Amino acid sequence: MTLITDVRLRRILDSRGNTTVEADVATDSSFGRAAAPSGASTGEHEAIELPAADAIKRAREHAIPRLEGEVLAAEQRAVDAALHDADGTENFSEIGANAAVAISMAAAKAGAGSSGVPLYKHLGGTFRGDRFPTPLGNVIGGGAHAAEATNIQEFLSVPSGAPSVTEAIFANAKVHARIKKLLQDEGVPTNKGDEGAWAPPIGDAKAFELVDQATAAVSDELGFDIGFGLDMAAAELYDGDDYVYDDGTRSTAEQIDYVAEMVREYDLRYVEDPLDENAFGAWSELTDEVGSETMICGDDLFVTNVGRLQEGIEHGSANSILIKPNQIGTLTDAVDAIELGARNGIQSAVSHRSGETEDTTIAHLAVGTAAPYIKTGTVGGERTAKLNELMRIEGTA
Repeated sequence: MTLITDVRLRRILDSRGNTTVEADVATDSSFGRAAAPSGASTGEHEAIELPAADAIKRAREHAIPRLEGEVLAAEQRAVDAALHDADGTENFSEIGANAAVAISMAAAKAGAGSSGVPLYKHLGGTFRGDRFPTPLGNVIGGGAHAAEATNIQEFLSVPSGAPSVTEAIFANAKVHARIKKLLQDEGVPTNKGDEGAWAPPIGDAKAFELVDQATAAVSDELGFDIGFGLDMAAAELYDGDDYVYDDGTRSTAEQIDYVAEMVREYDLRYVEDPLDENAFGAWSELTDEVGSETMICGDDLFVTNVGRLQEGIEHGSANSILIKPNQIGTLTDAVDAIELGARNGIQSAVSHRSGETEDTTIAHLAVGTAAPYIKTGTVGGERTAKLNELMRIEGTA
């Protein structure tokens, strides 16, 4: 157990070419490096991301003096409490959630090194060698991640029958490749969105058809079940009264009926953000109707926040929560949300962001907390970094 001796911050590029914050945390015997991702489709209740240069300046002034020579790297809750104390707000608007989460994740890596354990064991404590997350692979995308593509933000491959996380990862890559072939056969341009998913100029109905066809074909080829799911990012579609699609609008009641119909028609395994981020009651209606058939996952609804999750639990608003450490600012806050959900029958899916880096912390977080799902994309260096790390963990656990 050694004190943090040095914290350094710098600007680096994320996968969209925007600047983000990278942190180095050192002790006398260990070192950790991590970088903050950034979202395009962001919930209004997320912790505040500041411009990288501003976040670095403020963290150097307010946070680093509370860490260097003051906190043990192996004591993650103490590290993250120091970050909260340095910020003094409820949403990291003073030092920036991007600076906070980069420091938090880098400290976790240094803490794992000083303790002599893998990062997933340092983070979790609930790890079991036979439990790995099912990867959700984004194979067709639109919404805020790609212009002139589908209204629904993500169509996700869900290889729920894969015998290992390695086979699941390869299955998602095969589905991604099969969709390209189907698009090419129909003469449709194979554009890509921010997360490496195909972003063709097609409507939602055609996307449903293609993903259904591709997942069924790859499932037959590999001999295990592959379904699919959605991230609807419905807050991006909601205008305050209705959900606006290219082919018309849907009232809240019609949106609930539409989602339920798609769940049953396509046996959807996962539906993320099917309704507006403040519509706890409508979420409850949908979960009552199809929650026994699929995962109804709150991202913008919960923003990895235990207060909003508790409200959702009281309303019965969902049966799953998306976990994004940068939404809330620290790993401690993310783990607290996972644990609160688990105590109340809410499953967790640990997730990347659309603007990513090569950082692999979320792979360790998902394994270490026995999260049932991880959402990391399917292709692209910043996406495959997480996937390859999952396979390394599986090979050594």
